[in-house]
Amino acid sequence: MKVTCPNCHKSFVVGGLGRPRLNLPGNKVLASLRASGSVTLTAKEYGVSRGTIRNVIKALKQQKQFVSGKRED
Repeated sequence: MKVTCPNCHKSFVVGGLGRPRLNLPGNKVLASLRASGSVTLTAKEYGVSRGTIRNVIKALKQQKQFVSGKRED
């Protein structure tokens, strides 16, 4: 994408706008969540917010890869 500077009128090529995506591996996040038992500890381990971990879990639920730890007898 080409962007023109409003001051000097030079053109620059910009690769992308916005914050880059975090590609967290869902299976590793789940393993860490099960080991620690806490969303907060898992978020600290990966250096992201709790909301990001919740979004990963939500995406896995939509893909039917998440199995709840609750037992059904």
